This record gives sequence, C-alpha cells and structure tokens, in this order.
Amino acid sequence: MATIKKPRMKDAAARRRFLLVVSVTLLGVFLLIFVLGTNSRSKFFLSDELGDDLSYSYNYSYINNKLSLPKQSELSIQLEKLNQMPPRNRDLYPRLSLDHITIVLYVHNRPQYLKVVVESLSHVVGISETLLIVSHDGYFEEMNKIVKNIRFCQVKQIFAPYSPHLFPNSFPGISVGDCKDKEDGAKKHCQGSPDQYGNHRSPKIVSLKHHWWWMMNTVWDGLQETRDHSGHVLFIEEDHYIYPNAYRNLQRLITLKPQKCPNCYAVNLAPCDVNSRGEGWDCLIAERMGNVGYAFNRTVWRKIHKKAGEFCYFDDYNWDITMWTKVYPSFGGPVCTLRGPRTSAVHFGKCGLHQGQGDNNACVDNGVVRFEVDNLDKVANIKPEWDVRFTEHQPGYKAGFKGWGGWGDERDRQLCLNFARMYHLKDIASSS
Repeated sequence: MATIKKPRMKDAAARRRFLLVVSVTLLGVFLLIFVLGTNSRSKFFLSDELGDDLSYSYNYSYINNKLSLPKQSELSIQLEKLNQMPPRNRDLYPRLSLDHITIVLYVHNRPQYLKVVVESLSHVVGISETLLIVSHDGYFEEMNKIVKNIRFCQVKQIFAPYSPHLFPNSFPGISVGDCKDKEDGAKKHCQGSPDQYGNHRSPKIVSLKHHWWWMMNTVWDGLQETRDHSGHVLFIEEDHYIYPNAYRNLQRLITLKPQKCPNCYAVNLAPCDVNSRGEGWDCLIAERMGNVGYAFNRTVWRKIHKKAGEFCYFDDYNWDITMWTKVYPSFGGPVCTLRGPRTSAVHFGKCGLHQGQGDNNACVDNGVVRFEVDNLDKVANIKPEWDVRFTEHQPGYKAGFKGWGGWGDERDRQLCLNFARMYHLKDIASSS
C-alpha cells in the first residue's frame, strides 16, 4: 500500500504547483488588462465628457476627403468632437456682456506657466463678462486638469486635432520613412523636402506654426461661439502674466482706436519689446504690432486670411516672424498697433515653447512668478484725452528677412493651406 500512495502524493503536489502557476498567470493577465484599460480610459477620455446632443454645421468626413487631410487617430477624432462642446460655467455666468472681448489663450505643455497665467486672469477686472477660449497644441492631462478647474468665467477648450503631438507614427508627426537632419533624400530614399538651410522638418518645431494658424482659422471661422463675432479678440500665451487692469484698458484702447489711430490694425497690452514695461508717458503709442496681448477684429483677420499663401510658404517655423516679415508687409503700408504707455501684460517665459515642463525643470524660479502690481495696475489707466506718439524705425524683423528655416517641407505647407480652406469649402465650390 505504501508504494501505491507515494506516487499519488507526488501527483497531488504537481497539480497544486500547476494550479498555482495558472492562478498567478491569470492574475497577471487580469492586472495587465486593468492597466491597459486604465491607460486607454486616460488616453481616450472623452466618452465621459462628450454630450449626446452635438450639432455642427461642418461635415468633417467631407472636409477630410476634399482636402486630403492626414488620417486621424481615435484620439484626434475625439478631440475634434470635444471642440464642438459648449463652454463650461454657463450656469455661473449665463450671459456674456454685449460688448465683450473674447480672450483666446493658446498653450502647449508647460503646466507651471499655465498656473501662473490662469491665476493672473482670475484677478482681471471684468473677466467674468467674457468668454475664455483655451487652445491646446495636443492633449496633456495636467494642462487639461488646470483648465477644467477654472471657475471665474465661461471657458471653452479646443484641441488642435492635427497637432504633430497626436501623431507619433505618421505625418504630421514622425513617419518611419522621413528624412532626418541634413540627409540626402535621393541617396537615403527618405521622404521630405528640406528647408533653405538643408535641414529636414522637426515635428516638434513645426507644431508651433501649425497650432497658431489652425487656432486662428478655427476661432474666426470654425467655432459656433465666435464665427459670427465681429468685435475684437484678444490673444495671449501660457507665459504671459496679465495685470488686473488689462481687460478694462483693452476696452478703452478699442474704443479710442477709430479716432486716435484709424490706420492702426490692432491694439496691444504690452510693448513690442518684450523686455519693456512701457515708457510711462502721458500719451498713447502707435508702433509695430507686438506678440504679447494683441487684439484685432474680423476685418483684419480677413486681410490676414487672404495672405494664406504668404504665411504658409515662408520658410520660418515662427508664426510671429512670418507675420512681421512676410504677411504684414504684403498689406501695402505700415501695420501699427495702439497701446498704452504702461504695460498690462508681461512675458515671463524662460524656456522655449516645446521644452515642456518636467517636475525638475519648471522653467519658473522656484515654481513661482512674482510681479510688482501697483495700484495703478489694478484700474484702467488709459486717458481718452491723450494724444498718440508714433514710433518709427523700430528694430526687429522686417520685410526681406529670409527666415530661420524649419518650414521647407511641402507637406507642412499643404497642411497649412488646408487649415485656411477647411471652413470655406462651400465658398471654394461656388467660385470654381
């Protein structure tokens, strides 16, 4: 009997070991499925945010086919749907002021910076009267979370659905067959046309210009909330500190511009020299348009939009340098902006737009930005009786500058042109 029982005991032990291995394996599989599911929910987050009642006048599948836009990923499609959602906080601020100035804040992925500008906006006098649109260059969870916590005004988020940051394996992101650096396309059998200096495209760099141009076209011609808005729109970035009097000063500048400077195209909250805090004179200043806190109306946008070819084919990855050296000079005369003698917005950025923000690289001193905000900066300080001083022979980029490059790939240029066309397909069809 003893010789019979011993093998049975070995069989039982083997079965227990087998069951233990199977159980551990199944547990690992379940954990993997849970983790992947969690990541999927994190990445494709919109099912909980999208409403059932989405009405939009543009047929994007028609647009995609008509313009041969890049094939969208699931995340890109979901972000485009999110762009159609109505503003938040309408329960807190049910009506916008009749003469409100829409504010557009365009951001990449610098959460420490974004916290600063959002905090500054929360103290702006009159901010509750208007709509804040935050335009994201891609989807970044921490950036999204900061914006979703805004409670001081109506706020709408839009996401650039063709941002290179959303396409890790294909254009407008990085494609497997793309040329790199200064590779010879013919010898390497790689794809892409180089810029004027022989460098091939960097998706991280070109996204700067793509985002600005997509945002402009979308805000002025695509969004239900703004496509019929004829007034001024203020544009700021994630590294602009906005003073409490900015909105009231902006209203005064817009009111004064037709009389004080009828040939001015825009108004600015800050000098075009980002290091200047203003002259402190008792007068208004007309100068070259700056890129910190600038505002213009639909009439000016139509002039800019007509120059899509000039914008999209100029070999410089910077939108502002492209405007200064190619688009504005094509208007046929000086393009000036009107501002006050004391700044109402400050550029505080220390690192480039696409360097991002790691935990150990906040690009902000101790994670904090401090500005001296005097009592004069808390109330409108622009006087209607002031005269205007015109600034001439300013330093900076002018017509004739060839550009810094980075924008030589024909695919980027075509995508740029498509952004200018995507809300005007009916106009194109009727004119052809």
